[in-house]
This record gives sequence, structure tokens and C-alpha cells, in this order.
Amino acid sequence: MKSLRYLADLHISPLTCELLRKAGYSVVRVSDVLPPAASDEEILRYARDYRMVIITQDLDFSALLAITNASQPSVIILRLAIPHPKAVVKILCQVLPGVETDLVRGAIISVTEDKVKVRTLPVH
Repeated sequence: MKSLRYLADLHISPLTCELLRKAGYSVVRVSDVLPPAASDEEILRYARDYRMVIITQDLDFSALLAITNASQPSVIILRLAIPHPKAVVKILCQVLPGVETDLVRGAIISVTEDKVKVRTLPVH
């Protein structure tokens, strides 16, 4: 379901976004749609308002979702040892098809090189 829309956090390389778009995914970076000093709360609100999934390396988003008992937006947390854009895109292209239903329902997806962990939102 490449119809999902993704919002890449500032720590995600522009090249990663470009390669994901070439693979058929709808991805924009936070810096393309929000001011440079936008807070994590503003990013969450934007993603929720526009029904987007956040891609990040930052654990703060999952903490904020847990604290607020929110059921959206979904977040993909990349926990990769070497987040080189081509490696990130390869992993995401393998992982995303299998977690799309979870992302639509509301989830925090943690991705490492060898493991995918899904936590359904809201976090209890």
C-alpha cells in the first residue's frame, strides 16, 4: 500500500527521501513543510493532521505518543548502526509492505538491521 504518506524527520537524509520516492513512496522531509525550529509536538500534530507516518531516528516521538495516550500518527523508528541512505531505503522497502496495516491502525515500528518490533497505539 504505497498510498501511505511519510514525513521524514530532520535526521533522515534528503538522499534517503529521494531514493524512497524513486521506489514509489510518498515522502517529504519535515524541513520542507515546517519551520526549522519546529518542535516534536508540532511535527506530531502535522503528521496527525495530514495522516502521515513519521520516519525518524529519534525516540522522543514514541515517548510523546505514550505520554499523551495518542493513537496516531504512526512512527517508524530507525535503530540502525550505520544509517547510510541506500541501506536505510533497502531495509524500509523490505519492511514497509509487512507493516502497512499496523501503520494504518496506529503503531510505533522499531526497525534494526535484523528485527522489526511493532507496538500498537495507544501505548499502555
